[in-house]
Amino acid sequence: MFGCIACYFSESAGSSLASRLRSRSVFRFAGPDIVKFLRGLLTNDVRGFSPPPVEKPSPSSAVAQNTPAVITSPVYAALLTPQGRFLFDLFLYERPQGFERLDQSGSGPGPGPEDEEIEVFADVDSRFLEEIVQTFKRFRLRSKVDIESVAEEFSCWQRYGSNVSQNPSLLEEPEAASVRWGAGTDQSAMLASQTINGWQWLRDPRLDCLEFRGIFPAGTSPPLVEVDKETDEENYLWWRIEKGVAEGSSEIPKGQELIARTHHRGVIRKRLLPLKFLNDQGRDAEHGVPPGSDVVDATSGKKIGTVSVALGCCGLGLLRLEEAQSRSALLTISGQEGVKVEGRKPDWWPQGWQVQEAGESRAVA
Repeated sequence: MFGCIACYFSESAGSSLASRLRSRSVFRFAGPDIVKFLRGLLTNDVRGFSPPPVEKPSPSSAVAQNTPAVITSPVYAALLTPQGRFLFDLFLYERPQGFERLDQSGSGPGPGPEDEEIEVFADVDSRFLEEIVQTFKRFRLRSKVDIESVAEEFSCWQRYGSNVSQNPSLLEEPEAASVRWGAGTDQSAMLASQTINGWQWLRDPRLDCLEFRGIFPAGTSPPLVEVDKETDEENYLWWRIEKGVAEGSSEIPKGQELIARTHHRGVIRKRLLPLKFLNDQGRDAEHGVPPGSDVVDATSGKKIGTVSVALGCCGLGLLRLEEAQSRSALLTISGQEGVKVEGRKPDWWPQGWQVQEAGESRAVA
């Protein structure tokens, strides 16, 4: 199975794949207090969604100056409990403003920002959509913020697989970059082909190797997606597993490291790792490993982690780094002793992410 998928990505080198993420849904924040409301709840800075100063140019000067509009990049954030435990992850997008889209004639920018209310759209785990919406509504109190599901109006998409992280120049190509009014010579043609009513691909805010993400009106095919390059979401899951990136409430670890130890000693004993499941002959395991399975050291019998998500012979797991990188450790799945586990350091990890125990410093192999 995975050999075929690997060939699929290899054959698609230089040309991105795209998947509609049916596991994700969209809801909407609207109102003047959005930024203040979200700043008090989320783990990331959302001040970029604040409305810009109103400086409405004349139509003639807008065309003549040919200056790009400010792009609000998407924000990846999490909602935590007061104790710091993970609840939900969110991708936040600002609705494209009128002046970032074309007017009805297609020859100039649309209405200015003062003509539209602030709206922020959140891409979240579909299984918990209603719970997430209700959670934010409980915190709303007197804030002037409307919160509602728009899952029937928008779909979430990911564009990936072109090895863009190995060729950073791809991030700046006109077909892949986030283009707005004034970014080139023929803006009406560019925007018509690269956006759907202003919605377009934006760089994934987590890692360059994950490439591009976006939300688009339901029932439409995103721009820049070749007919034979739209593929099942399972291939995106495989891509994430290969990169060592979790997404959604069921994959992201719920607990937290002790803050004092992490801050003062710089010690993080557990991390999420890509896993490979092998049989006794060292080949890909044929029997699936269910998420939630315990990973144990067969030598000591000690549990060292848990499988967060699995797809065939690959998966992600939160493991203790000391045992995961030890050459003497023999890792297996609890209850499936015939299944061996290999952990791997993702390519994007900084060199400084190492195990530091008892004065030693050892990197994951």
